[in-house]
Amino acid sequence: MKKSLLTLIFLIALGTVPSQVYAVDGAIPLDAKLEYNQGVDYYKLGLYDKAVKAFREAIAIYPDYIDAYYNLATILDYTNQHSEALSVFKQILLRNPNDYESVYKAAQICAKLGDYNNVKSYVNIIPPVSEYYKPARALVEKLAIKTDTPAPAVNSPSKAAKTVGIYENIVSPTGITSDNSGNIYIATFTDNTILKITPDGRRLVYVKNPKISGPISLASDSVGNIYVANYNANNVLKITPEGLVSVLLEGVSKPYGLHVNNNLLFISSQGSNAVIRHKIVR
Repeated sequence: MKKSLLTLIFLIALGTVPSQVYAVDGAIPLDAKLEYNQGVDYYKLGLYDKAVKAFREAIAIYPDYIDAYYNLATILDYTNQHSEALSVFKQILLRNPNDYESVYKAAQICAKLGDYNNVKSYVNIIPPVSEYYKPARALVEKLAIKTDTPAPAVNSPSKAAKTVGIYENIVSPTGITSDNSGNIYIATFTDNTILKITPDGRRLVYVKNPKISGPISLASDSVGNIYVANYNANNVLKITPEGLVSVLLEGVSKPYGLHVNNNLLFISSQGSNAVIRHKIVR
């Protein structure tokens, strides 16, 4: 049975994840298991790049390590590296074509990539007896896919496309700000994450931290600090350019809007029907 990181998220929330997680298959070499466990530990700390590296190391040692493939693909998908995640799921299916969970995940990623014909191809693999049959069919119906759906034209953009850019597949985006280098930072409310989009379009997880709870608004100052209206936690956070997270203001009832003007931070408080002014100490 795969020990997916999606399952581990819930175990972490319950405080029941053991310090080490071992694969069941006794044929897996010990050093591969150690790399796998290190990947889980890195994931729990929000160190996704290191987790990815550890899972890749586990796979390099034992190329049939299905759990490592699955968790690697899950992180890549979660950090919006969808094409890379799809390639990893394909490696699982080469080893076990009847892994219908991975088939369903591949279909979902194809939907994110706009590859609707392959969504249908993957969905058609899943038999009615599988628990993933109904959600896979629901995915097809939601996208209203037909076998003859043409691929979107990439060489003939519309007039609007020349002036309007869209960053898609962002989970519950709320606040947005930028820095002097042209990077864009986006708060995702339900995912409790701050994303970063670089000027060349690369999408990264900038901060995933337990202190972040329901981020609504973002604001940035002249030296690169980012301020977060932490709606569910009733506080305002400060994130340094190095990614360090601290609580700047406690007891702000339902903080909503943020604005920085020189050395002053203004916060609108929905819960108290007020606007708070705070002097920024850099």
